[in-house]
Amino acid sequence: MSASNLTARHSVPALRARKGGEPIVCLTAYTAPVARLLDPHVDILLVGDSLGMVVYGLDSTLPVTLDMMIAHGAAVVRASERACVVVDLPFGSYQESKEAAFRASARVMAETGAQAVKLEGGLEMAETVAFLTARGIPVMGHVGLTPQSVNTLGGYKAVGRDAEAAERIAADARAIAEAGAFTLVIEGTMEQLARRITEEVAIPTIGIGGSPACDGQVLVTDDMLGLFGAFQPKFVKRYANLGETVGEAAATYAAEVRARAFPGPEHCFGVKKAATA
Repeated sequence: MSASNLTARHSVPALRARKGGEPIVCLTAYTAPVARLLDPHVDILLVGDSLGMVVYGLDSTLPVTLDMMIAHGAAVVRASERACVVVDLPFGSYQESKEAAFRASARVMAETGAQAVKLEGGLEMAETVAFLTARGIPVMGHVGLTPQSVNTLGGYKAVGRDAEAAERIAADARAIAEAGAFTLVIEGTMEQLARRITEEVAIPTIGIGGSPACDGQVLVTDDMLGLFGAFQPKFVKRYANLGETVGEAAATYAAEVRARAFPGPEHCFGVKKAATA
């Protein structure tokens, strides 16, 4: 990756300064081809641990490993030039201690070339966020519905429904912002809570099932394109239905192969097309 490639990207300080300004556009990317397509249109490419479900067919994000995140993160960095690339720290790679979090983050930064890491959690992660940012590792926070805590939460459902839960999530958000995170994902909360957090914290918030008042938005690209059909969260808007398109293309291909209509002469080497009258 060249120096010009680095300087062309949206920087962490520039994104942090977008608080209250033009909304930040973020989509997930796990592969080089998708990163290349999304890069001209987004501010942040998030290499999410959602790849465990979307790419590998796992039931949750919990089995995703650091090596998996690094491999996919490196591919996204290589294929992009403009977007700030943020890589998720997977479950178990950072919760044990701030030192463990630093080792995992240092590997991600060094082996992928990404600009930042993302971790889930609130008050209990604030010390870790401060430890990382003091040592040159930019951190994106993540509060509200935190998929790595699915077993504790009892499933993928909206959080912050009552006053006590809402206050706890708001306190988590304030702690992560004050610890030095440069942006904060708010997932699966009541709209009023995401709006309140956005007003209270000094860093940009990025909603996913949050609020239109957030300073930016993120979606899982495969959800947005209709490629992931296992389930569709309430907060997802499908901007295309490529799953149907792929299925139709595969069906047409299969029919042509079985009918010996493909390949035709134009697809073969050393075969001249028949002359037309």
